[in-house]
Amino acid sequence: MTFSPVIHPLLLGLVAFGALALCGVALARTRRGRERLLWGGRVLFVLACVAMLARPGVPGGASETYATDADVFIVLDTTASIVAEDWGDGEPRLTGARADVEAIAAQYPGARFSLITFDATTEVRLPLTTDTAALHSAMAVLSPEVTSRSAGSSISQAQSVLRDVLRGAADSGQDRSRIVFYLGDGEQTAASEPGSFADSAQFIDTGLVLGYGTASGGPMRETTPNPSVSTDPFGSDAPESADGYIEYQGAPALSVIDVENLEQIATQLGVDTEIRTAGAPVELPEAPPVTVQQEAGQVGNVIELYWIPALVAALWLAVEIARIVAALVRLRDPAPATGRSGADAADAHIAGGERGRS
Repeated sequence: MTFSPVIHPLLLGLVAFGALALCGVALARTRRGRERLLWGGRVLFVLACVAMLARPGVPGGASETYATDADVFIVLDTTASIVAEDWGDGEPRLTGARADVEAIAAQYPGARFSLITFDATTEVRLPLTTDTAALHSAMAVLSPEVTSRSAGSSISQAQSVLRDVLRGAADSGQDRSRIVFYLGDGEQTAASEPGSFADSAQFIDTGLVLGYGTASGGPMRETTPNPSVSTDPFGSDAPESADGYIEYQGAPALSVIDVENLEQIATQLGVDTEIRTAGAPVELPEAPPVTVQQEAGQVGNVIELYWIPALVAALWLAVEIARIVAALVRLRDPAPATGRSGADAADAHIAGGERGRS
């Protein structure tokens, strides 16, 4: 039997002692059988509440846990092309990127994750954290840059930020592996030549470049600023989709995947490339063996039993509520007639007084 009190055991003991003392005094002073039965039930109610707050349980076996001592960095292209509608049956590419990020989080349990996005600027949306729920939330609210603010995209926009965060993780003194995922379409629309990620390769143990898009391309919806909603954790206005599509020379502009650029980034980082298609599972690399320090740790499970005294307490509360309701009903109903009315009694009293005087 195990106990996990919801409050400090000393405080729980003091509360229990005080409540039981009051019930015990009332029970000792009561002589009528029915009242003694009621106070006995209240003693049982107090004991049930104490047992519930103590949270009793019994060991219920053990389960395996896995902890990956790795830092996973996700670099995501959030230019307008990330919503190009050529993923699956005309869905935005961002749909596929979100699904792959979920797969990445599931592949490395216990790892720390960081999300870096880039368009005209680069932002560390999520610093290193083991909270995968925060990662999923960040991806859920993610939107592309506002169309009117776009000035062309560079596939290497995030190179300096990635290098700096990788160096910081390497210099932290913690013996952790570093895994990098680059998610984008490889389309270079900026006038300048793309830079190189080669400076980051020395800090990377493994990773993958994931490519999105098709050779035929996909149209991109315009996005406009929505000042009434702020989903960006850094406080910028969240974009909202507009009705129209981005146009080029009077026709919808198409975003086309550039596999050659993606392979060049992979070569610079020292990782492989995988061109993604809807419906195909992503083939993620295994975590470096050195990172797995607790491959099969045992965590004991406990079968909670607090619900049993909670049920007893609930049943007694139902009895007490029923008694209160019955008492209120009796107070509202008029008393039944037991003899002559008040006026008849008054007349008889007067008549009796007059006979006495005579």
